[in-house]
Amino acid sequence: MKTPRININLKNIEENAKLMKERCGRNNINLTGVVKGSAGDIKVAEAFLSGGIKSIGDSRLKNIIKMRENGINAEMVLLRLPRISETKEIVKYVDISLVSEIETIRALGRAALENEKEHGIIVMIDVGDLREGVLPENLSSFFKEIVNVEGILIKGLGVNVGCYGGVLPTNENTKILIELKEEMERLFNITIPIISGGNTATTILLGSDLPEGINNLRVGEAILQGTDITNQRDIPGLNHNNFTLTASIIELKNKPSVPRGKLGHDAFGNVPDFKDKGIRKRAILAVGRQDVKVDGLSPLKEGIDILGASSDHLLIDLTDNEGNFKIGDELTFSLDYGAMLALMTSDYVAKNYIY
Repeated sequence: MKTPRININLKNIEENAKLMKERCGRNNINLTGVVKGSAGDIKVAEAFLSGGIKSIGDSRLKNIIKMRENGINAEMVLLRLPRISETKEIVKYVDISLVSEIETIRALGRAALENEKEHGIIVMIDVGDLREGVLPENLSSFFKEIVNVEGILIKGLGVNVGCYGGVLPTNENTKILIELKEEMERLFNITIPIISGGNTATTILLGSDLPEGINNLRVGEAILQGTDITNQRDIPGLNHNNFTLTASIIELKNKPSVPRGKLGHDAFGNVPDFKDKGIRKRAILAVGRQDVKVDGLSPLKEGIDILGASSDHLLIDLTDNEGNFKIGDELTFSLDYGAMLALMTSDYVAKNYIY
């Protein structure tokens, strides 16, 4: 049996990186390429660099360290808010951290001074998505506490939308950054060079509604998959299906479509619901919910339905497909962002690089 594997088209990813860099450049925007969706994969990061990207972002310090140690020479941006316990490693491996807590900034400053260097920060602003960030009305008092912290270089202001609350980027909620930048520069007599206006979701504003003054975007999904899940779109001109899952059939039988016996909860605490479709041709594939977000899979062949999954088994209905399947045959699926992320993190799924 062949090993379940995630197929990674590095050529397509490199092309997407190049195209996104060009699109951002036409709008005077520098691009931070976000590789967290690939779990900091070295070959994927190299594809970003080959596409012309010079700034790499990841949420996991472990991934950044791995990239550094494997020769990824780029500006490194830590996207997840730092833990105080990891500040010494952060200042060693990271160039810029996204921050929202005064105590954390002070800890980063102390660690930077111990290493005889300055550490860059982008202060995150919460414009409504309710994930990370300082509320706009509190920013001046926040800056009063951090503006003179030794070892810290205030590089910019940033915003994140779409990832938690599903708030869509607009001209109005992005423009808040420009107004706050001007206010902080006036109040504290400083220069704030970077205004980071969001992630892949914000790319929908490029060329029309993105406020002048936004000069950085942190983009991962668009480069990795050519999609923008927040705005429910395939981004025109980009390569899609750059990541797919291939898994082999380990059981193939005709079985009833409704279980026999008294029904309780499944292994994940859910109460299953079944429709009686009679006897169906059912296959089991060698991959499961421990590896992948099952509802993020879409079969590439028609007439195939995903029935569900346990930890280690993916159940498929092949009845309406005209193929003559047998044990050991493989099926391939396209992936949404969540499915890709889970598979890239799983130790039980091999990586198959396509050049």
